[in-house]
Amino acid sequence: MQYSGVFSKMQTELTDTVQYYLVFENDFLHVNQLLDKDVTINLKGYQCMCCKKEVKLYRQGFCYDCFYKSPQAGDWIFRPELSTAHLGIEDRDLEFEKRTQLQPHVVYLSLSSEVKVGVTRKAQIPTRWIDQGAVGALPIVEVPNRYLAGITEVALKEYYPDKTNWRKMLTNTIDETDLKSEVEKIEPLLPEEVKPYFSETFCQPITINYPVLEYPQKITSINLDKTPDFKGKLKGIKGQYLIFEGGKVLNVRNNEGYKVEIEV
Repeated sequence: MQYSGVFSKMQTELTDTVQYYLVFENDFLHVNQLLDKDVTINLKGYQCMCCKKEVKLYRQGFCYDCFYKSPQAGDWIFRPELSTAHLGIEDRDLEFEKRTQLQPHVVYLSLSSEVKVGVTRKAQIPTRWIDQGAVGALPIVEVPNRYLAGITEVALKEYYPDKTNWRKMLTNTIDETDLKSEVEKIEPLLPEEVKPYFSETFCQPITINYPVLEYPQKITSINLDKTPDFKGKLKGIKGQYLIFEGGKVLNVRNNEGYKVEIEV
């Protein structure tokens, strides 16, 4: 069977084992059903995730113009402490920024390699944790806007990393850590304006299992620009990665905007 469309991050469903879906404009693919099957991916072109123009991509699925102009690529997306919508100050599009920034956000600890701290909109739980390949996650504090979540993350980055070691995550090399015991140390580390939102009763851990038949020992990242016609046997899915036989991995999120044909 053949499927075609533009890569966007895989949609997920949290069940006993995470279910993954590739959703194209005219096609829909339940990726779990491809496990242990040969999969061919052919690169056919590019399409900006914002303006939809079929042009060379610049960063994160955006063309050059959209990366520097679209509110979807504002600095506050990646550095939430830079959010200003709560002050009524516009970055690129105040209405968009109000809709996105002025809603409940959660600061959390997750375990995908070692314990890390992160921020997500409450509406993105548990999707955010699945996307980073976390096997465990625990909310620390829920706040009413992105700015408060951002300054909390900045404070906790003094003690915890904020990035996932993707190689350790994909080889399933994970530190054994009790997230609940870590959260018990957190309250004194929080910014003063955030402490009123902290409650240990809010902390309920979650465990996440991924559809992986075989974890690789060593990893080689697939670059579709250099290897536009790739074929391999799918051995697992974790985070936003497809794991193929022989340790080859494809980060679907990093290839957003790539027009592909997939043959099974």
